[in-house]
Amino acid sequence: MLDKKCVKTIGRTAWLDDTLWMAHSGSGMETMFYGKKAVVTMLGDSTAHGDTDNQARFAIYLNDTLVADCMMDQEQKEIVVLDAPEEKQCVLRIIKLTESAMSTIGIKDIQITCQGTPEPTPDKPYYIEFVGDSITCGYGVEDEDPEHHFVTSTENVTKAYAYKTAKALDADYSMVSLSGYGIISGYTETGESKITEQVLPDYYDKLGFSHGSYMGKKPTDVAWDFSGRQPDLVVLNLGTNDDSYTLDHSDRQEEYAHAYTEFIKVLRKSNPSAMLLCVLGIMGDRLYPYVEKAVSAYKAETGDDNIRTMKFDVQKEEDGYVADWHPTVATHDKAAAKLVGMIKEMKSL
Repeated sequence: MLDKKCVKTIGRTAWLDDTLWMAHSGSGMETMFYGKKAVVTMLGDSTAHGDTDNQARFAIYLNDTLVADCMMDQEQKEIVVLDAPEEKQCVLRIIKLTESAMSTIGIKDIQITCQGTPEPTPDKPYYIEFVGDSITCGYGVEDEDPEHHFVTSTENVTKAYAYKTAKALDADYSMVSLSGYGIISGYTETGESKITEQVLPDYYDKLGFSHGSYMGKKPTDVAWDFSGRQPDLVVLNLGTNDDSYTLDHSDRQEEYAHAYTEFIKVLRKSNPSAMLLCVLGIMGDRLYPYVEKAVSAYKAETGDDNIRTMKFDVQKEEDGYVADWHPTVATHDKAAAKLVGMIKEMKSL
């Protein structure tokens, strides 16, 4: 049985009985121990026997070394992550690499042979929440053909700018990100009408959103508890998908700006002391002036000055493209470097 007292949860997770349920990209857990054997038992959701393009993918690290990278293609999977002749000091980390919309996953048990009792790793001094879309999720980052489309096997949050930013700053993090989602509209091929069922603000107060179910539940059945640890910083990166609808229509762009201001209010209510950083631009910056307009309107209305904006550099052809013309690792590295610089500047204010 997985002992809650022995693990540190990462990102938005929930306990269902004695199983740790992970939905959003980057969610997971850590534990540390002095031992010689560790066996992890994972549980799949309703997608485990379904469409292989949508099955969950997860990674297991031992002392920051990747020891397992698996697709959840069966209902239950047991993985031996350590089997050594002698005890050694270990930090075991399990991370969900793929987003919640397609599939979720559970950690049923970790059997550890060790001296004493495993302990949760300590909190890092800085905590960042990233709210975003496919870019934050690491959509297609391992598929170097831009003509290819989405599959979970090529999505990897650890290669995307948000995870890289947290790692560079040695920060704890949480991801709330869904591919194709926006502020007022999800991605649309034609731009003729809004995709209103794909707006992330509808799910911000939930564990997540998923088409799959786990132990009879969906992430939307679980309200997120904001009374726990509060982030020091919330990075909001939404607008790339809205742009497919707003295009150059000024009335639609104004609608986006107004809805953006209203979502900032939601973020502030849920995270009263956090710095807010509103960013956009990796896959296009046409809506960035409306991000600035939304933030200005929010500040004028509320007097809240604990908020900033930053424009990412648009991805460049020489850095390549991956599935559906998403950013490559090289582009994510550049974005992370710029974001890290901005955060360090804000922390020194």
